[in-house]
Amino acid sequence: MTAHESVLRAVVAAVVVLAVSGTAFAQEWVEFVSKDDRFTANFPGSPQVTDTTYTSQFGADLPARVYRAALGPSRFSMTVVDYRPIERILTEKAKSCPEGAETCRGGANAGSSTGAGYWKADVAGAIVYATWRFMQRGSQVTELVWTNIDLVEGHMLHLTNADKTRTFVSIFMHDHRLYLGEATVPAGDPQPGLFQQSLGWIDENGTGIRYQTLYHNGFPVPPRAR
Repeated sequence: MTAHESVLRAVVAAVVVLAVSGTAFAQEWVEFVSKDDRFTANFPGSPQVTDTTYTSQFGADLPARVYRAALGPSRFSMTVVDYRPIERILTEKAKSCPEGAETCRGGANAGSSTGAGYWKADVAGAIVYATWRFMQRGSQVTELVWTNIDLVEGHMLHLTNADKTRTFVSIFMHDHRLYLGEATVPAGDPQPGLFQQSLGWIDENGTGIRYQTLYHNGFPVPPRAR
C-alpha cells in the first residue's frame, strides 16, 4: 500500500466515524410526558410504547407499558406496572386455593398484613422483588443503593453485563404504579445521567409533584412541596 493510499484510507475512516457520531449527536433528547402513566423522563427522541404483562411476586399478571428508545448502541426503557388491580386479581385467585392453604389465601380480614392472596404483601414488597429480578440476570452487581426522586423512595442498581456493557436501573413505586427505568450503555461510556436523573411524577392534570417529606407507597400521602 502506498503512502497516498494509507492517507486516503485514514481520511475515509475518519469521515465515516464523524458521520456516525454526527447522526447520534443530532438525535435530540426530549422531555417525554405520559399522562396515562403519570411520569416524565428524558429520552433520545420519542419512545416507542408497547403493552405487556408483568407477573408479580405472588403470581398476579398485571398490565404494564414499556417505553423504549435508543441512541446508537445505547438502550433506554421505562416499564410502568399498574398495581392498582392487584387486590381484585389475587383475591379472586385465592378462591381456587385448597381449603386451609393460608400461604395462598393470606389474611382476608381488614387488619391483616397480607390480605387475601397476599395482595398487601405483594404491593409492599414490589420494589424489593423487582430489584431481585434484575439481580437474577447473571450480571455482576456493582452497586445497589436506596434513593429518592422528589422524595419518592426507590432503589438504584448498577450491573456490569457479560459483554462488558453496563446497565443502570432505577426502581420506584408511586401511586400504586411500579416504575422500572433501565439504561444500557457500552463499556467505557459515562453513566447515563440525562436519563436516570430525569424521572419525575405528575398528577392527573399533568402537574409536577414533589413532596415535603418521604413518600412511601401505600402509606398516607405527605403534603406536596409544589
